[in-house]
Amino acid sequence: MPAEIVPPHIEILLVGMNGDLRGKRIPLAAEKKVWDDTVRLPSSTQSLDIWGDDNDDITGLSLTIGDPDGVCLPDKRSLAPMPWGPEGSVQVLSTMHEMDGSPSFMDPRAILASVLKRYAERGFTPVVATELEFYVVQDDWRETGKPRPPEKLMYRGEPNGFQLYDMSAVDALDDYLQTVRAWAKAQDLPADATTAEFGPGQFEINLLHRADALAAADDCIYLKRIAEQAARKHGLKSTCMAKPYADQAGSGLHVHASIIDRDGNNILDARGGDPVRLRSVCAGMLNTMRDAQLIFAPFANSYRRFQPGSFAPVDIDWGFGHRGTAIRIPDKDGPAARIEHRVAGADANPYLLLTAILGGMLIGLDETLDPGPATEPGKEPPAGTKRLTHDFLTAVEDFSASPFIKDVFGERYQKLYGDTKRKEAITFLRTVSDFDYRTYLPRI
Repeated sequence: MPAEIVPPHIEILLVGMNGDLRGKRIPLAAEKKVWDDTVRLPSSTQSLDIWGDDNDDITGLSLTIGDPDGVCLPDKRSLAPMPWGPEGSVQVLSTMHEMDGSPSFMDPRAILASVLKRYAERGFTPVVATELEFYVVQDDWRETGKPRPPEKLMYRGEPNGFQLYDMSAVDALDDYLQTVRAWAKAQDLPADATTAEFGPGQFEINLLHRADALAAADDCIYLKRIAEQAARKHGLKSTCMAKPYADQAGSGLHVHASIIDRDGNNILDARGGDPVRLRSVCAGMLNTMRDAQLIFAPFANSYRRFQPGSFAPVDIDWGFGHRGTAIRIPDKDGPAARIEHRVAGADANPYLLLTAILGGMLIGLDETLDPGPATEPGKEPPAGTKRLTHDFLTAVEDFSASPFIKDVFGERYQKLYGDTKRKEAITFLRTVSDFDYRTYLPRI
C-alpha cells in the first residue's frame, strides 16, 4: 500500500516560562481561525514549570480561578516554514492575551515588548544579536541515563579531546550542520558563522544583529527548535542544557547589544573619546546582575556552569575585549560599539534574557553611572568586585526581593516566576544524588 500522505498544517506556538514551545497544530485547511484570533489555550499554559505542572497550589492561576482561556494572537512576522514537517507546513509565534484583549502578564514576548516600549518612548531602539552554544549527543540518552558524544567524534569510546575551532569536528557532523543551515535559511534566520566549541559535539551558531529585539529573540527560539528537529532527523539529540557534562565546557547564550537613536546613530559610540554611555549602561547591567541571575541561570543545572577557570564569568565585572568578564566591550568606537553580555547559559529563555539585559541598560541610559575600574587582561578583577552566586535558591531569593525585577517584569510575574523556581530549587535540594551515595554512604 502507498504511504499515507500527511496533510500540511500550521502550528501556533506560545513561549513558556522555561523557553519551551507549547501550542496547537491546526490543518492548513482550517488556518483561518489562526488569523481570525480565535485560537484559545488556558492562560495557565504559561505558568507551567519545568515538569509541566501548573502549581495551582502556590500560584492560584489554574483550577482555583477556573483555569480560564486566553487568546493566542499570532505575530505574522514570525510566520515560517517547517522543513521537518509535511510539505507546506508552517509555524507562527503568538502572544497570549486575556479575554479582555490585554496581553497576559505571563507571556515572555509581552514582557519583552513592554521594555521595548520604554525604549521607544525615549526615542531609542536596541540592536541585538545572540550567539547560541549547544551540544549534539547520541540519541540513546533515555536508555543510558546520560548523554554521550556522537560516535563520529569518538575514538575507541572516548572523545577525541577538545575540539575548539576544529574543522574536523565540523566535517564529522557536516550532514547535521548542513541541515541546520538549510532549515535556518528556509526560515530566513540571519544565521552567520558556525564554529566547533570546546566540548565534544558542542557547536556555536551566531545570529546577526536585528534592530528589533523581539525578532532577535524569535530568531533564537527558532534556532533552538531547528537544532532539535535536525538532530532528530539525523538520529541524534541536541541539548541547550547549560552543563550536560561535568568535565566539559558549559554552553552559553551571549548577547550583543547597542542602541540607536531616531536618526540611526549608535549612541554608545565613543568616537575615540571616553565611552561615557557605554560605561553607564555597563554599570546598569552590573548593578542589576545578581537580581537577574535567575533569568540568566534558570535551573539547578545552570549553576554548575559558573566555575573558576572557565569562560563562564563568576565575577560581576566588565572589561574591554576581555572574554573572562561578565560584560565585555568588543568595540567602543564607531557604529559597531556595543556590549557583550556573557553570563547567560544556553538554557535561558531568550525573551526574559533580553528583558533583563535591556532593563539594566535602560537604567544606565536614564542616569550616568560609573561601573568602576575595568578588569584588565591578565589581571584579577579589581578589589571589592562582587560575585555571582553559585546557589540556585539564593538566586531565587535575590530575584524575588528585587525592586528592579518588580519594575521591569511586573510584580505578578516576579511572584509567579520566583515561587515556581523556589519549588524547583527546594526539590533539587531534597534530592539525594549518586554523588551523595558514592561519597558519604561508605564513609559516614
